[in-house]
Amino acid sequence: MIQITPQISIPEEELRFDFIRSSGPGGQNINKVATGVQLRFNVRTSSGLPEEVRERLLAHLSSRLTSEGELVIEARRFRTQQQNREDALNRLTALLARAAEPPRPRHRTRPTRASQARRLAEKRRRGEIKRLRGRAGLIED
Repeated sequence: MIQITPQISIPEEELRFDFIRSSGPGGQNINKVATGVQLRFNVRTSSGLPEEVRERLLAHLSSRLTSEGELVIEARRFRTQQQNREDALNRLTALLARAAEPPRPRHRTRPTRASQARRLAEKRRRGEIKRLRGRAGLIED
């Protein structure tokens, strides 16, 4: 079990690790050893996620999800498989922890009188600039 928050934990069976060849430093080893890690986690079918966290993840990470609802995290920063695996897990737990926090409610505010006056003054100034341009093709004597 991977603990995200005191209330949320993900079973390790829901995570799938694929090891891929990594680009970057490594010398001759780079062509032989698959040190990069691709972590796949299905957000839609996960049993460890509460429904509101799942919906936040689906909304905020929609561009990073596959059509099946899988979140794919690639880690190739380090030269060893183990370090890249831990990096991918840390990034997943950070994403899930951020989604577990409920969004702060928005409190409606009113614009100040000074900001309203500035806005109206700027509108008058822009309107005056446009009015002075006149019409194209008219010559005034």
